[in-house]
Amino acid sequence: MRRGRKARLEKPPEQSAVAPGLTGGRFKPLTEAEIQNIHHTILDVLENIGMADPIPIVQEQALRKGCTIDDHGRLCFPRALVEDMIADAAKELTFYGQDPRFDLDLRDQRVHTYGGGEAVTILDMGASTYRPSTLMDVYDAARLVDRLDNIHAFSRLMVATDMQGRLACDINTAYVSAAGTAKHTALTFGDAKNVEPTLEMLYMIAGGKDKFHERPFCHGGGCPVISPLRYGADNSEVCVESVKFGAPVWIVVAPQAGATAPAALAGAVVQVMAEAIASLLMINFVAPGYPVIVGPWPFVSDLRTGSFTGGGGEEALVSAAAAQMTNHYGLVSSVGAGMTDSKLPDNQAGYEKAIAVALAALAGCNNISESAGMMGSLMGLSFESLVIDNDMLGTVLRTVRGIEVNEETLSYAEIENAVRGEGHFLRQKQTLSLMRSEYDYPKLADRLTPNVWEEAGSLDIREQAAMRVNEILSTHYPTYIDPAVDNKIRDRFKIKIPPEHMQPGSGRW
Repeated sequence: MRRGRKARLEKPPEQSAVAPGLTGGRFKPLTEAEIQNIHHTILDVLENIGMADPIPIVQEQALRKGCTIDDHGRLCFPRALVEDMIADAAKELTFYGQDPRFDLDLRDQRVHTYGGGEAVTILDMGASTYRPSTLMDVYDAARLVDRLDNIHAFSRLMVATDMQGRLACDINTAYVSAAGTAKHTALTFGDAKNVEPTLEMLYMIAGGKDKFHERPFCHGGGCPVISPLRYGADNSEVCVESVKFGAPVWIVVAPQAGATAPAALAGAVVQVMAEAIASLLMINFVAPGYPVIVGPWPFVSDLRTGSFTGGGGEEALVSAAAAQMTNHYGLVSSVGAGMTDSKLPDNQAGYEKAIAVALAALAGCNNISESAGMMGSLMGLSFESLVIDNDMLGTVLRTVRGIEVNEETLSYAEIENAVRGEGHFLRQKQTLSLMRSEYDYPKLADRLTPNVWEEAGSLDIREQAAMRVNEILSTHYPTYIDPAVDNKIRDRFKIKIPPEHMQPGSGRW
């Protein structure tokens, strides 16, 4: 029996039970009446309270569309205009990978999970203290995500704190992302002026400007709102400039309930959705109909201290509600889920991440960000957590897929055959055929008997994850940038990672 179990572990199924783009939406934290109440309050907020500090090009175009500036200098949006622009907004978007295998179809309530974040520290394998994150860490994160099936796209996850200057940081972050993974990549910028030179480099990687725009494998965006209800100039400019990618612009707004948004969760949903819609309008005033990923990320405070908390049930619930509201408008959605407050990849991290990601996925969020690797209330990243969370995401996605009920799956004949025959289902044709397609098999989660687990060294999941990280990062050095092009890029831009550090034998793993 022990030998048979080992064989099953060594030969995983060839066909997965989960995939990007499974349809969610079964979980509905808000009733239809509650959705309508929130919707009308959002319109009231945008029409009567409005947004402060629009950048000049946005204000100019908004006024032409019929918006007004009130006595407090705030830009106010007529209800009918808001509803019309939501109706005209792009509803079906695509994320292209460098490899078409990683293309993502973003529409309806199709669910995708990936990392995102601006962590400034990293927890090394086996460590109990954090260190500042570096550009090499961003590169390693990209290589790791490249091999994790349930993390569908990439975002830098960490800030390269060793980089000096915004332009150098933005260029180098984009470079190591494109070098490390063939999955679609989200880029952020410290200054709108950095978009053009970054695009110049991406054109070189793609083989020309036209080829990049045929399949833009990166997109830009940012956080254009300072809550409550005020545009932030720098990030607004970045978001508007990111239209030049020809890929969807990703906007994220993150008011904190009890601090920069109402403590009442319904009020937090109203404000975050008003700010997210105002961000959508900002882009579409300048570029009508341009595809936008709408990211209402309502954060939550621990009201005992006022500090951000990412792991509570309130965070999970309010994020799922924000996804449901975005679905109501038919817009492509993004929420943050998986933002554990734990500092280690432990039980706390597991339950906080799983609950939040599961609710967002079951609510039908198109892009669940922060879903893997993030630790310490978004301040840190763990590579061990990335591979553990990859398992968790597979489990969550299996729940999103649900149960197919039809004449074949009801299995009347199989039940009858088992009862009248061998008394079990192990050798039935249906059992063998569904092993690969009906069941998801985790890479790390332990399913051994206690005695076999003890014989194997009594490893916990963090120890197994460290082994998996080392296995990937010591061997997986992809060549997604042609070496001749790489030389030209290094001649044109100040790439900070030496080529010898991007190949096997570098001694880092």
